[in-house]
Amino acid sequence: MRAFGFRQHGGLDEARILEVPEPVPGPGEVRLRMRVASLNHLDLFTLHGIEGVPVQTPHVLCGDGMGEVESLGEGTRGPAPGERVLINPGLSDGTCPACRRGEEVLCRNYRIVGEHTQGVASELAVLPSTNLIPVPPGLDDVAAGTVALVFMTAWRALKTTGGLRGGERVAILGAGGALSTAAIQIAHLLGAHVTVVTRDPSRGEKARALGADDVFLLGGAVPLHKGLWELSGKQGMDLIFDSTGTDTVPSSVRALARGGRLVFCGATTGPMVQLDLRPLFWRNASVRGSTMGTREELREVLSLLSRGRLRAVVDSVVPLEEAPDALRRMDSGAQFGKLALRIG
Repeated sequence: MRAFGFRQHGGLDEARILEVPEPVPGPGEVRLRMRVASLNHLDLFTLHGIEGVPVQTPHVLCGDGMGEVESLGEGTRGPAPGERVLINPGLSDGTCPACRRGEEVLCRNYRIVGEHTQGVASELAVLPSTNLIPVPPGLDDVAAGTVALVFMTAWRALKTTGGLRGGERVAILGAGGALSTAAIQIAHLLGAHVTVVTRDPSRGEKARALGADDVFLLGGAVPLHKGLWELSGKQGMDLIFDSTGTDTVPSSVRALARGGRLVFCGATTGPMVQLDLRPLFWRNASVRGSTMGTREELREVLSLLSRGRLRAVVDSVVPLEEAPDALRRMDSGAQFGKLALRIG
């Protein structure tokens, strides 16, 4: 069958359409005929190789997607053949103390589809029945195949980890990435005053349409921490959502309010930073890591998406054969929202 992935780690030239064996569902598993898969920056990191994360090659990319149930493994209870389902890309063992209290994301054996296991950018995919969710009313195939990872990640980072409350000032670093477009909407929905940081004025205007109140343009004479300080009325930001890493985290710390929280869930410009600790302890501020989300958090955002209170932001939809070009587009940072792959 056709799939999008790689046979060895490397640069963009290693990502290609592959012929791989059809997967066979085992006990507790379901085989899907995939309709839509979508790209995340995690796919780039997986392609390049993540230290300490071995993969089986050939490796299929993408953890986000939706499809139609084709068959169930022996003894599996789950959705019926023909049902449209979307994928929860977070895998947990279901038995550890964290799983038993509903915090699967803290599972000692937590993994992500497409990173630690084979992904779903393929004609057929096999997943645990517990990771499949019937597509909610109001979501078409493309929306259903693009929302899970970014919305559950942004929801947990802002609401659960960050404790964002109505009336607080929040800065979202980045405007065009799918995670940022989800975070802007969620912060607005939670009643925060939203400032978006971007280098591109046109993206800033698109961010306003999603709920941003202010836009700070990087690259001018005013450095990031001073710009955020001024836009917050010289009070500092109550929460800063930063998935950039090396280039921005030191400035983000300097822009925090008293009691402020810097929440990071990615490191697209690098994982290593050098911090001045004094603003943190003097302002009783904190730096908090967050990734993915729980099943319950995914259900919450899917309910909001189904009711139209949040919406999928999709840059483009291309056939599976054009996946290498879509990955290049994401790597260049040219997109606004998700890049979806139509399969079949």
